[in-house]
Amino acid sequence: MLPKNSRLQKKKDIERVFKKGKGFKEGFLILKTVKNNSKESRFGFLVSQKVSKKAVVRNKTKRRLRNLVAEKLKLIKPGTDNLFIASPGTEEKSFLEIKKEIDSLFKKAKILRIEYKNRI
Repeated sequence: MLPKNSRLQKKKDIERVFKKGKGFKEGFLILKTVKNNSKESRFGFLVSQKVSKKAVVRNKTKRRLRNLVAEKLKLIKPGTDNLFIASPGTEEKSFLEIKKEIDSLFKKAKILRIEYKNRI
């Protein structure tokens, strides 16, 4: 689970990342990222009803994303706000496939610490 200080919680913060963030796409996931003025990197997750009408499926997708990001939290540079947006089809992906997409997105966005880039 992501620590509270690593979560994007306020609507205005999520909207700021959505509007001003630089986007990266890999498979069924989109990552939007923008710099912030804090010492923490924060993450938000959007899974719309386009992915599934069932809340259970949307929540499962969000839990998977949160879990995978929490594993990589120590590898991420501080000072960014990040928003993961799930596209339809993400709910059908396996845990390993989603992990590979997230790793690829982190590399594309260049938000990994230098000493960890070769480990992923």
